[in-house]
Amino acid sequence: MADVLLRGSQKSMAEEAALQLGELDLTSEDFLLDEVDVHIQQNLEDDIVKEALQKGVDLRQYSKEIEKDLLEVENASVQDYIQESQNIASLHGQIAACDTILERMELMLNGFQGDLSSISTEIQSLQDQSIAMNIKLKNRQAIRGELSQYVDEMVIPETMITHILETPVTEDQFKEQLHELNHKINFVKEQAFRDARACGDVKDILDKLKIKALAKIREFLLQRIYSFRKPMANYQIPQNTLLKFRIFNEFLMTNERHVAKEVRDDYVDTMSKIYYSYFKSYSSRLMKLQFEEVAARDDLMGVEDTAKKSFFSSKPQLKNRSTVFTLGNRGNVISADLEAPVIVPHAAAKNEARYSFETLFRSMHYALMDNCCREYLFICDFFIVSGTGAQSLFDAIFGKTLSLFLKQMEEYIVDCYDSIAVFLSVHIVFRYRSIMVKRAIPALDRYWEALLNMMWPRFEYVVHLNIQSVRECEPSKLGHIDCRPHYITRRYAEFSAAIVGVDQTFPSERVHRVLGQLQAEVENFVLKMAAQFPHRREQLIFLINNYDMMLNVLVERTSEESKEAEVFRDLLTARTQEFVEEVLVPHFGGMITFVKDSENLMEKGQVDTLRNQEGRVQQIVRGFNNDWKRALEIINQDVMRAFTNFKNGTQILQGALTQLIQYYHRFQKVLSQPPFRAMQIRNELINIHHVMVEVKRYKPTF
Repeated sequence: MADVLLRGSQKSMAEEAALQLGELDLTSEDFLLDEVDVHIQQNLEDDIVKEALQKGVDLRQYSKEIEKDLLEVENASVQDYIQESQNIASLHGQIAACDTILERMELMLNGFQGDLSSISTEIQSLQDQSIAMNIKLKNRQAIRGELSQYVDEMVIPETMITHILETPVTEDQFKEQLHELNHKINFVKEQAFRDARACGDVKDILDKLKIKALAKIREFLLQRIYSFRKPMANYQIPQNTLLKFRIFNEFLMTNERHVAKEVRDDYVDTMSKIYYSYFKSYSSRLMKLQFEEVAARDDLMGVEDTAKKSFFSSKPQLKNRSTVFTLGNRGNVISADLEAPVIVPHAAAKNEARYSFETLFRSMHYALMDNCCREYLFICDFFIVSGTGAQSLFDAIFGKTLSLFLKQMEEYIVDCYDSIAVFLSVHIVFRYRSIMVKRAIPALDRYWEALLNMMWPRFEYVVHLNIQSVRECEPSKLGHIDCRPHYITRRYAEFSAAIVGVDQTFPSERVHRVLGQLQAEVENFVLKMAAQFPHRREQLIFLINNYDMMLNVLVERTSEESKEAEVFRDLLTARTQEFVEEVLVPHFGGMITFVKDSENLMEKGQVDTLRNQEGRVQQIVRGFNNDWKRALEIINQDVMRAFTNFKNGTQILQGALTQLIQYYHRFQKVLSQPPFRAMQIRNELINIHHVMVEVKRYKPTF
């Protein structure tokens, strides 16, 4: 069957090719040459055409054979179809039935699809409903909490009304309900601003409770403040009690400022009078405990101890003027006794105790500082103020008291000539001001500054009076002068040591300046006093004794590194070296002069000029051999008698003996030079070690 179809198709293709060739011949004029070429080329490329052409078959005949074959195949196919017509009809029926079934299934599936679409829509709707319900639940829960809190804060419980109306203000229940009442008042004000209608239901009750609470608090606070005014009452106890009720003042300030101002004004007026009365009485009674003998204008460093009281002067002179310039135990007022308990006037008067001004000054200002710190902290805590507000309120309370103190201090300081007392008072102020800075309380800053501005000029003025007294002091009018330390230099040493020692903690350039001027005048005075002695030896002894005394006092009371000690140390060293030369010259002057002259000539290279010095050398050597031990004893006695300070005298003696050993060593070195090397007198020289052994006998054993 396939061969028949193949042959049929080949016949058709051959016929088609033949027809196309025939048509090509017939219709060549109607077609373009290029299109003909295309068709011919396509047919010639067919496999069947190629095979027929290769075999040399006639294409027309070949086409007819193929057509015949195709007809036979067609007839056979028709017969097959006829024979299978029953089967085909049955198959058609089955296909129709299947189409019906498939159509029904399609309808069912379309129904299912519609149902599923409906279910999806319902699920989406349920989901949206669920989300909406969840949001509503959350909103209801949130508003339930806020609404519950709103209702709780808006409702006034019966317990609050009972405690506000009936409970005493000192009870804890009243303070707790007062705190809640204040909160509800503020809450209702806030809600009323938002036009909440519920506020109208409770506003009237809250106003009545507020008025009742204000009345009870006002009465309680004023009673407490009035209790301060009772005679002999310790105001600090009820004042401390008030701190437990500072919520009352907060309530007044929040709800009724004019009542709060009334309470504050009464407190300020009461405490101002109490402090003024207390400190006025305390200061007046305290100042009566001062020493009767105080420094006067004539109690100056350069004034002679034997100076008599002026005929026109009504002030008694000090029995011992040196106490004006000596610190002694007075320095305890800025160290161990700085924060000691205050002086109780009636107890001190009963014991007949007397005090210096700086001690009374410390007691007064320690009490002032203590009360001011306590009061400042109280008003900051109770009245809820700070900064300038706290300072203004403090000034209103303590203003009169501080003015009283400044006036009293001015009256005393203007007539005070005790510079150490003034200087100690200055440093008391420094220390108390530092204490208040550590406590972060600036209440007395302006008062401290006013005190310092008052005391510094007075201190400098009194020191300048002393400087002037030393400058104007004439040594010729001081009577007999010996080589011992002068009382004026001792006054200076004690005074300078006192001021420098106190000033070490809070050094001041003003102090260094006036002390430098005083030191310069004292140095000039010592030189003028030394000039009264006719001999240089006595002058040196006087200078050394005074310099040594001043240096020892300064080092003992201050430190070795102080500027004043360094100056006198240099002066003492220079004068000591000069005295050593002076004390050796009477006994060993020939040897010393010879050594210096010889060394000078050797330095200049003029050694030959020393060849004619044999006689001089013999005299020096034999004189030294005969007298050196006796000279050592004389020097020892002279030095130890000359100086009041045994330790200083011993050091000077050792310095003189050491200098002698050095001169003797240099003398032997000179004799070893060529001009003297051949001299027989060199054999008589005492061995220097023998001299050193003898010198060691005068070495101190302490």
